[in-house]
Amino acid sequence: MTATDSAPALVTERSIDPLGFEVPSTVPTHWYNLAADLPQPCPPALHPGTREPLGPEDLAPLFPMALIAQEVSTERYVEIPQTVREIYSLWRPAPLIRAHRLERALGTPARIYYKYEGVSPAGSHKPNTAIAQAYYNKLEGVTRLTTETGAGQWGASLSLAGALLGLTVEVWQVRASYDAKPYRRFQMEAYGGVCHSSPSELTEAGRAILAATPDTTGSLGMAISEAVEVAAEDPEAHYSLGSVLNHVLLHQTVIGQEALEQLGDVVPDVIFGCAGGGSNLAGLTFPFLGRNLREGTTTRLVACEPAACPSLTQGEYRYDHGDVAGLTPLLKMHTLGADFVPPPIHAGGLRYHGMAPMVSHAVNLGLMEAVAIDQDTAFRAGVEFARAEGIIPAPESTHAVAAAIAHARAATTDEVVLIGLSGNGVLDLPSYGAYV
Repeated sequence: MTATDSAPALVTERSIDPLGFEVPSTVPTHWYNLAADLPQPCPPALHPGTREPLGPEDLAPLFPMALIAQEVSTERYVEIPQTVREIYSLWRPAPLIRAHRLERALGTPARIYYKYEGVSPAGSHKPNTAIAQAYYNKLEGVTRLTTETGAGQWGASLSLAGALLGLTVEVWQVRASYDAKPYRRFQMEAYGGVCHSSPSELTEAGRAILAATPDTTGSLGMAISEAVEVAAEDPEAHYSLGSVLNHVLLHQTVIGQEALEQLGDVVPDVIFGCAGGGSNLAGLTFPFLGRNLREGTTTRLVACEPAACPSLTQGEYRYDHGDVAGLTPLLKMHTLGADFVPPPIHAGGLRYHGMAPMVSHAVNLGLMEAVAIDQDTAFRAGVEFARAEGIIPAPESTHAVAAAIAHARAATTDEVVLIGLSGNGVLDLPSYGAYV
């Protein structure tokens, strides 16, 4: 299926103009930038050839200048464009829910809350940055976006953004997830996106990988190489990344800012968020971390990663490429190595060899903790949560749920536990098959 085969776009060249309706005041007006409050600056990204810090001109072939500026900004707050806020208002503010029934099921005195991002049109937190990235690319005159996706939540979200803002979207999905999650591909195509299994025969990087390892299940690093290669060869195209980079994490902070407002005077004792590339985790925790740094609060922040891809708990903190082919900048991050191919675990959105540089930096400074959760424990927790609260969590989210449940079971006080429920699992039900 090609972009021209898709249903006709219902957008115009003026898709980025605000519609002019009043956006509720509860929808954030600014993104929060942790770089303004860190005690030490995050190490810069390096040019893969010269190993010198990247300049704007190095990133211009892949990203619009507005996103490049956000990538290196140290301003505490960045204003959200009105058009983006209008689209956010379709589902934002996302609900913060007290998990009374889960508390009763666990027999815990702890007060458990969850911030639920599964109410977005795509079913996850990913549209928070997909809409912003599509907006800035459209503003610069770009007509086509390429990207990678694991479980498919990011590919679906960018396809949604392309539909709303008038951009063609082409996605390379990790083969293991492409084969196991056909409904994600159908979701992308319903929004007008085009999805390829990765590695593919469509790119030089993909052909080289298949020649060397024809039976590979794929990886996000491989899919990134393919998407970057295609974008770099098309002057009307840019590449969009769903996690890892600073500007992506910035856009996700609407999650934590809303949670701060919704909790009011209640200060969480501990927050659990799932961690793959780091965008969901950062979106929820960075506003709380900023408050810790500015005001002296002591909320614990726990990154919950899959034991099958444990970059924070077992990886090295060093400079590494974000992709297999070495086309991306060198990033200082916790990494298992760019050539690491994780097993095809069900939580496809967490199958990335590295962690966001800013999350890695926070962990390295002792501002955030990390735990690794095995797949069986995660899915059992997902089922337990679903039977108590009614929401089937995305496989990625179950890692945070599992860590939170273990913590709450051991609690002896009415401490406050906050869970980041990054998405719903309604298109991931086959993954639950062995656990129900």
